[in-house]
Amino acid sequence: MNSAWVIRSGRAGERDQAALDKGCSGGGWEEIPDLTSCTTRDSVRSVVLDVRPNASRGLIQNTTAQLWALRSRIQPGDLLVMPMKTTKQLALGRVTSGYRYEAEHPAALRHIVDVEWKRTDLPRSAVKQDLLYTLGSVLTIFAPSKNNAVERLEHLLQNGTDPGAVTAMPKAAGFNGGESDDDSAVDSPEFSADFEQAATDQILTRIGEDFAGHDLATLVTAILEAEGYKCVQAPPGPDGGIDITAGRGPLGLDSPTVLVQVKSGSQVGSPVVSQLQGVMATHGADQGLLVAWGGLTKQARDSIRHQSLRVRIWEAGDVVEAVLRNYDRISADVQALLPLKRVWMLSDVGA
Repeated sequence: MNSAWVIRSGRAGERDQAALDKGCSGGGWEEIPDLTSCTTRDSVRSVVLDVRPNASRGLIQNTTAQLWALRSRIQPGDLLVMPMKTTKQLALGRVTSGYRYEAEHPAALRHIVDVEWKRTDLPRSAVKQDLLYTLGSVLTIFAPSKNNAVERLEHLLQNGTDPGAVTAMPKAAGFNGGESDDDSAVDSPEFSADFEQAATDQILTRIGEDFAGHDLATLVTAILEAEGYKCVQAPPGPDGGIDITAGRGPLGLDSPTVLVQVKSGSQVGSPVVSQLQGVMATHGADQGLLVAWGGLTKQARDSIRHQSLRVRIWEAGDVVEAVLRNYDRISADVQALLPLKRVWMLSDVGA
């Protein structure tokens, strides 16, 4: 079986769209020169030492391991995952070439492998929590292996669903894919977990499990009320395309008036977008909110591209952000169903 790799696209997703447009993926390391002539890990390490002579031993080791993975270990046929910050979705594809240095690319995307992207809009809600945690390292490049990651990512690539963990064959003691211990960071990314992302994914999973169906509309109502709207939520059953009516003022009739449609199931297609736009016109609403927990199809996303000033999309990650933004003001009943605790930790500003 081919290997699976994760390559992150920058802290703010600055390489998201460029990687998709150019059919490639790679790390930053703008100061690192072309590594094509580096045919051993030691030669990569020498380049890193030349560029970063004062870096700590751990930083040199981790950087070398990641660059060596990109330079030599990632091979055509391998599965590649790119968590995207801009859309909060996952892009999955198949590597089609080994490492190359592309001097004409933007500086942050010159060390690359070519990728044929197969799925570019997989919602994080489609991935079970244990696998999300495995994908949640702070490293730029790593090989997810725990929780049957490779098999499950292959299933996600082919079918868009996560089959969950199964019993794995144990590895022989000391086995690390044929590489030396210098690759331990890349091959054991769980030891450098992104705890903020892991916590967000845990909340996302909990909401997906406990606020399915009509209960998701109840959660969205609580969020909007915490943001100062007066809301009327439709009862369960046929709703004519309107789950929540929201507005400002004592009666909820002042602008902006918002019609909300909530979909807690699979990806939403363009007919749902058209339906929301239709009821907005019929009722004279100022704005529309489409809550698409399972994400949008490409056609739906394209159909709403020019409506950004009138229609807003909340996917699973956006709902989580809205909960965190308003949690202190959300009703006690909802807080009891979704108990959260604020945790402070040091931020590694130098990373």
